[in-house]
Amino acid sequence: MANEIGISFLGMGNVGEKVVGTLLERAETFHKQIGASLLLRHVAVKDPTRARSVDLPEGVLTGDASEVLNDPSVDIVVELIGGDGDAGDYVRQALTAGKHVVSANKELIAKAGPELFDLARQNQAALRFEASVGGGIPVISPLLRDLPANHIVAIRAIINGTTNFILTNMAQQGDSFEEALAQAQELGYAEPDPTNDVDGHDAAFKIAIMAGLAFGVSVSPETVATEGIRSLAPQDFLYARELGYVIKLLAIAERNEAGVLVRVHPALLPESEPLARVDGVQNAAQIKGDLAGTLTFQGAGAGASPTTSAVLADVLEIARSLAAGTQPTWDPGVWRNGETLGLGALETRYYLRMTVLDQPGVLAQIAKVLGEAGVSIAAVDQREADHERGTAELALMTHRARELAVTDALSTLRSLPEVHAVDTMLRVEAAT
Repeated sequence: MANEIGISFLGMGNVGEKVVGTLLERAETFHKQIGASLLLRHVAVKDPTRARSVDLPEGVLTGDASEVLNDPSVDIVVELIGGDGDAGDYVRQALTAGKHVVSANKELIAKAGPELFDLARQNQAALRFEASVGGGIPVISPLLRDLPANHIVAIRAIINGTTNFILTNMAQQGDSFEEALAQAQELGYAEPDPTNDVDGHDAAFKIAIMAGLAFGVSVSPETVATEGIRSLAPQDFLYARELGYVIKLLAIAERNEAGVLVRVHPALLPESEPLARVDGVQNAAQIKGDLAGTLTFQGAGAGASPTTSAVLADVLEIARSLAAGTQPTWDPGVWRNGETLGLGALETRYYLRMTVLDQPGVLAQIAKVLGEAGVSIAAVDQREADHERGTAELALMTHRARELAVTDALSTLRSLPEVHAVDTMLRVEAAT
């Protein structure tokens, strides 16, 4: 049994300052909860001279990460650097030394999770990463502890607050993508370089982690079919509303007999769906199990306070075990190589918006191309023509079709002189 548990931090940005500050402010409360003192040993940062909002005990702040990694009095290392560069090296060193690690690093866990879990196993060290997905929403813990008796069928999630804020503004205020992005950046929801968010990479890291835990297979972020939201226009949201849908950037993982399909892309959701009502910077995840049914977790998916909640939950879980004299559980599940499927395996309905010549027979020609590919049209909406350009805008909704058939048809349509552009193609997600 341990009366004192040493904790050190690697990195202390905005989130780190909140985590460290909360740890210090609530030290007495945490002592009562776990039965031991949590002692802050080190906070390793790149620039120890920079002003901080947290008053640290003397001698804690350092610019040398080796002080954290080589100190035998450090039981738990909290990694808040991010990325898979130095952070990955430090986490590997900490686990090799038998130190327990808590990380909020989605990129590292997504890219190197199975390797790190093996390393943790070999050295009887715990690796916790609740904050890597969903901020303050508990989605990792249910997969690891609450739902293992289930055969997980599917996960659908909105797990990037920046893109959800942008899409909400485009839907509710009629903003263009550029206008909504500018507002997100002004409010601090989007980075100056928003690529990781708006092109879907952030969500791909997160769904790769969730899919691996849910299905017990190694899912590389590179195998996640990923599309962003840059091509969406205000009229897509008008058409969606008229059809009874909303547009969301979804992260989806599904398992069938052929393998696992993991994808991130904007999609049409029926307005009646719970995820369709998740707006602004909120996140949500639906997990469907054969025993529990469909469970929905929703809340703040990013920010210093929600992330602090998740990080400290992991710290306290490890500390509680150490205080009780037991080894923290360190195996998050059995990971193996599995067959990951491409989007060609998908079958669903599709929304298509295209700009065409405003002349008789064009719609019939489009229907012919789609029909020859095995894609039938369920509904058509045509807006007023642009008489100066001699074009019209068509919005089509298909019946259920295979992705390969749709992409083949779109390739043919793009080659037709009557079709100026296929502006948007969105998949339709049926109700769960």
